[in-house]
Amino acid sequence: MRTVLAAATGLPTIPLTAALVVVVCFWLLAAVGVAGVDSFDTDVDLRAWHMSGVPVAVAFSVLTVLAWSLSVGAAVVLDVFAPPAPAHGLLRLIVPLGALLVAWGMTCLIVRPLHRLFPDEPALPGPSEARTLGASSATALRPGDRAA
Repeated sequence: MRTVLAAATGLPTIPLTAALVVVVCFWLLAAVGVAGVDSFDTDVDLRAWHMSGVPVAVAFSVLTVLAWSLSVGAAVVLDVFAPPAPAHGLLRLIVPLGALLVAWGMTCLIVRPLHRLFPDEPALPGPSEARTLGASSATALRPGDRAA
């Protein structure tokens, strides 16, 4: 337990721990009714991040929880199994960044099925929708064209 606590409050992981505390406080406020789940959705479009289809609070909460879990887990494994050396310190600095990248990829995969729970959120078109949109625009008649 001491190793997990040290990894969670250690220097490279502490920003993710602070973000996790903010996420937990937000969801406690949302559970009480003080904050709304869609309170951050006014000007943010998550399509560029491939996380559209759910409210911003949900997407970044999943990202934060996954990144923190992966970072703390990897830091604990590193502390237990890696011998103390200069490379150990460098790896400890790289672990949170790698955890954040892996968590982003996992969040993109998790968010897609969650879109069904939030039907009013815009989502990226799927492959079948893109083919349908492309086919309908290619066969559409322009004003002045005659049907064959």
